[in-house]
Amino acid sequence: MLNQAPETVQRVSCIGAGPIGGGWAAHFLAQGYQVTSYLHDAAEYDALMRLLETAWVSLEAIGLAQGASMDKFSWTTDLAEATAQAEFIQESVPEVLPLKQGLYRTLGDIVDANVVIASSTSGLSMTDIQAECSTPERTVVAHPFNPPYLLPLVEMIGGEKTAAQTVKWSEQFYRCAGKTPLVMKKEIPGFIATRLQEAIWREALHMVANGEATVEQIDQAVVNGPGPRWALMGPCEIFHVGGGEGGMAYCLDQFGPALKLPWTRLVAPELTSELRNAMVDGCVEMTGGQDFASLSQKMNDGLVEIAKMKRKIKTQ
Repeated sequence: MLNQAPETVQRVSCIGAGPIGGGWAAHFLAQGYQVTSYLHDAAEYDALMRLLETAWVSLEAIGLAQGASMDKFSWTTDLAEATAQAEFIQESVPEVLPLKQGLYRTLGDIVDANVVIASSTSGLSMTDIQAECSTPERTVVAHPFNPPYLLPLVEMIGGEKTAAQTVKWSEQFYRCAGKTPLVMKKEIPGFIATRLQEAIWREALHMVANGEATVEQIDQAVVNGPGPRWALMGPCEIFHVGGGEGGMAYCLDQFGPALKLPWTRLVAPELTSELRNAMVDGCVEMTGGQDFASLSQKMNDGLVEIAKMKRKIKTQ
């Protein structure tokens, strides 16, 4: 199986037209692939095109791959048609296990067994997703960070029946496609990046619930504190640098005892109506009532500049 070299793939099918599925389509188009999107309903087309057009502005600003063009995009509501010529499939349907299992059962029967099927799932295991698929050996989790067309991370892991070759081939393919694949050691709920993000999210909810900080103060703390460093280095490397000449060893020896202090609370707080309303009202107040399109563009513009800056640093 998988007799096609990753670098020769030209045709990609994206199943799902939501923010993630559409974001993947935008990314692959910007990398020069021929992309076909499967839409569950033709009514999804207008929203998908708005997403692609918005993403394209940012992608052009970063720089498109040679041959990249929106003219290479097509769509259909026929699953068999959408996957007929696919050399790689990126699945991004809703996080409903029976739905995904049924889809993979169908894909296992209609898609050439040499074609990898990758799931964008953010919480389900591939072992569960592939349970009813007749060709589970070519299925793999490939979890992106949103928006997929600007953030390079792809967390990857196979299921119990996934072939080792599939994971290796997919890792190579994503590198060719301009992503940064992270192959995990084992299946764990939430993968790596989402679990780290969730820990901060829980702590933020606790602070709002206990009246210790406002929504705006929490965001100010991250944006003006650890956030800029995280765009360049992960928390481990930051602590290593923070230890000076002594590196991580100094940090652990100096601050290790403080890890036992009850500063943080990893258990999620009860999402009461009061906490919910405080979070919602705080976000509306903090953003001045700006709509999704404006906020999304603001984020995308910032990510484009960060991407440019990181490329510049790497070439120095």
